[in-house]
Amino acid sequence: MEHRPSAAVAAGVDAHTAGAAGGPPDIAARLADLERENADLRRRLLELSDDGRRPPASGGGPRTARHRWRSATAVVLLVLGTLLAPAGAIAAWAKGQLTDTDAYAATVAPLASDPVVQSAVSGRLTEAVMSRIDVGALLDDVVTGLDEADVAPRAVTALGALEAPLTSGVESFVRSAADRVVTSDAFVTAWERANRVAHEELVAVMEGQGGDLVQVGRDGQLTIQLAGMIELLKERLVERGLDVAANIPTVDATFVIMETTQLVEIQNRYGQLVTLTTWLPWVALGLLAAGVLVSTHRLRTLMVAGLALAAAMVALGIALGLARSLYLGALSDVVVRLDAAEVVFDQVASPLRGTLRTAGVLGLVVALAAFLAGGSASARSLRAGAGRGFASARTWGETRGWTTGAVGLWLGRHRSFARAVVIAVAALVLLLAADPTAGLVIGTAVVAGAVVALLELVSRPPARPAPSP
Repeated sequence: MEHRPSAAVAAGVDAHTAGAAGGPPDIAARLADLERENADLRRRLLELSDDGRRPPASGGGPRTARHRWRSATAVVLLVLGTLLAPAGAIAAWAKGQLTDTDAYAATVAPLASDPVVQSAVSGRLTEAVMSRIDVGALLDDVVTGLDEADVAPRAVTALGALEAPLTSGVESFVRSAADRVVTSDAFVTAWERANRVAHEELVAVMEGQGGDLVQVGRDGQLTIQLAGMIELLKERLVERGLDVAANIPTVDATFVIMETTQLVEIQNRYGQLVTLTTWLPWVALGLLAAGVLVSTHRLRTLMVAGLALAAAMVALGIALGLARSLYLGALSDVVVRLDAAEVVFDQVASPLRGTLRTAGVLGLVVALAAFLAGGSASARSLRAGAGRGFASARTWGETRGWTTGAVGLWLGRHRSFARAVVIAVAALVLLLAADPTAGLVIGTAVVAGAVVALLELVSRPPARPAPSP
């Protein structure tokens, strides 16, 4: 880079030259000083960083050591935050399912309308009712009555041979009634109500207390009682003519919602788990934010943090898919209806998938915003092109008498403050949202970008003073 001496330096040279007539000045020494000053200025210009800050001297020193320490600290914080981000997403999901009754009910309520789950519950109800109906004993009573009435022995023998067909017919009759029960609106209402009550008992069970509707078995089975639904089925059977169903006692039957040995560990460490799930997501976000604040190139680090968060969520999605395969593989020889277990797993894990999608989209939006605000050549070119477009639009409007007046001038002087307010409001919307989703993140980013563009359009740069003659 060529550096020309300033007018003041040139004037100094002229003064020394002019003074040569009055005495013998050391012009060579003066010119050497000016050359050294010029070289020093050229070196300093070349060493200026991209963000306009002066870097440390090439020979090292306290400033160099401080910058290296900050860079190393930022890298450590970003790595820790990225590693903890998937655990934070899992913690947020677990906290909602374990402590929030509304979230839990909203998660399991759609299962009542799923055909696979309805079929599995219907089969379980049929099995429970048929275990209390002894068709053979009923036929024995009938045969005894026929013997006492002196009915022909051949007829009595033929009636006894009907036990298997009658049992099959009764079972088909009960299954048909059970199918009608699980596809009715009453079942949906009963399922939701039972799960809401069961969630309260689930918390009690996790805290070591007893529960009537929900139990956690030694092998990690999370089950829900079907006694209330069996009573509903008994009423429907009696209404359809099977009076013997009225004599069925209360049946202690359950339906397995989840089966994993981790439930026993969760039950043993419920208190610590609640504390961990409350703070772990904020710790992960805090580490990422601290890495950005410590860094010497914050916009660049912010872009890296956003991309790292998105990559961590992609890794979590892959891990969730592997966990699903392992879970269903472990249940293949344990449960009768593996398809129902698959549906239940997908439904219970759906909030976690929503969380990782939201966090991943947020990371990409933050990375894009940091890139557009950064000092790279492409980002500066984009901003310059947008600025020329806004200036052309303002000029076109002003030629037709449309102007923003004093408001535009005020925005022109405080554009940075206005942009900061818009970004802060967008961040508050995401932080205070009860259930942030990927759609909310994208919508908020689009609205914030549109508002910033509108501010740039209506703001007017201050008038330049006329050049002095």
